[in-house]
Amino acid sequence: MTTDDIATTAEIARLARGTLLPSFPGATAPRWLLDELEAGLAGVTLFALTGNVPSPESLAALTAQMRKAGDPFVTIDEEGGDVTRLGGHATGSPYPGNAALGAVDDPELTRRIYRSMGAELAEVGVNFNFAPSVDVNTADDNPVIGTRSFGSDPELVARHAAASVTGTQEAGVAACAKHFPGHGATVDDSHLSIPLVDADLELLDRRELVPFRAAIAAGARAVMTGHLNLPSITRGAPATLSHAAITGLLREHLGYQGVVVTDALDMEGASGAIGIPEASVRALVAGADLLCLGPREHAETVEATLAAIDEAVRTGRLSPGRLLDAAERTARLKEWLGGPGAAAADRAAGLEAARRAVRVTGALPGWTGGPPLVVETESAGNIAAGPTPWGLHPWAPDAVRAGDEDGAADRILDRAKGRGLVVVLRDAHRHAGQRALAAALLTARPDTVVVEMGLPVWRPGSAVYLATYGAAAANAQAAAELLGLTGSAAPAG
Repeated sequence: MTTDDIATTAEIARLARGTLLPSFPGATAPRWLLDELEAGLAGVTLFALTGNVPSPESLAALTAQMRKAGDPFVTIDEEGGDVTRLGGHATGSPYPGNAALGAVDDPELTRRIYRSMGAELAEVGVNFNFAPSVDVNTADDNPVIGTRSFGSDPELVARHAAASVTGTQEAGVAACAKHFPGHGATVDDSHLSIPLVDADLELLDRRELVPFRAAIAAGARAVMTGHLNLPSITRGAPATLSHAAITGLLREHLGYQGVVVTDALDMEGASGAIGIPEASVRALVAGADLLCLGPREHAETVEATLAAIDEAVRTGRLSPGRLLDAAERTARLKEWLGGPGAAAADRAAGLEAARRAVRVTGALPGWTGGPPLVVETESAGNIAAGPTPWGLHPWAPDAVRAGDEDGAADRILDRAKGRGLVVVLRDAHRHAGQRALAAALLTARPDTVVVEMGLPVWRPGSAVYLATYGAAAANAQAAAELLGLTGSAAPAG
């Protein structure tokens, strides 16, 4: 098809549908979605919070149902660690996240982890993973990346970006490096605003873009844009809606010619001031090929977005050739997905990585008077992760949760009389209440063991300190084993 062939509303609508990745509630595809797939809808994005993934078995049935209606991209956020959808959203992931993998710094192990995650996704019919996150996390107070990053060193992140892309795609699942041009230097969450990345091209080239180059060189089939304001590049617009970022920086400067997919367009950083249909048009004009609409964007959003794209083509804002360009790229990706690619799940690699990632300062105690009292502090997960379970309570039946409420330390100390005491933190550098509680406990009980399950930025003056570099089930089991809370060596999950 050429640009001259695009004459009818139906032809424009079909090309427009081929850019959309909406969502839907429940574990069964609704009729409207099956109709849209038959009409050429690109695919869907699955979310645990909307009930799409109650179990691997139900997900396999769901993807099979959708494939009877079309040939969809079935996309998901399965990063391991804190951001997990495939079963781990309810129980915690059996795979540690990127921070733990960066701490180990064994690219072949990272490759095994991502190949195993890819195998589990392929087994249930998911063919497109919105991972890895290849952001270089240089801002300690980053509210949305943190342990999702391999680290703060661009070269380390690049090594693991390449390994994770390779592993995912060895399983026949498309990898998607994110969040271009890099969300690691921000102190705001693009779900809630447009974060600022105060970096010129020279700084980007030696920091943020290093892992993206590595992911591209490794053959990443997709790159996801972030809703990030880089004033020297995007002039105040989010990168997702910026021609200078997508076409200029990604396509021309880095030479990337694969599929570009947006981060969810329902996020405030993309559509807060203009709405999803208008954001969709601007993203396509900028050079995006696939539009992730968001977890609550269903039939009505699809209809409104198709209308906005049609109007943009009719009024000349959006070139028909741009839609054809997107269709050609997505078609090549679907051809690749039809090729060979098979791998077996290897959950043992997840526990191996989690064990190797733990860093211990001080001598681990031998508990007397029975097992220690485990205290888990309050820590809300970020929006990307959602309310995924974490902590050591699976191995400590009488564990308590505590915030910074008045008297919390005294109540804990009273309960811990005659036994050891373990306090579990998660990103304590970002939570004053965690720091205050840990300090109070350590003042009264210097023998308190501190376990940090986020980034080990704030370190209290404790005699024994464990850093797990993540809060996945695998990380928790690795810590529990070292603390003598479990004798089990079975893989987590």
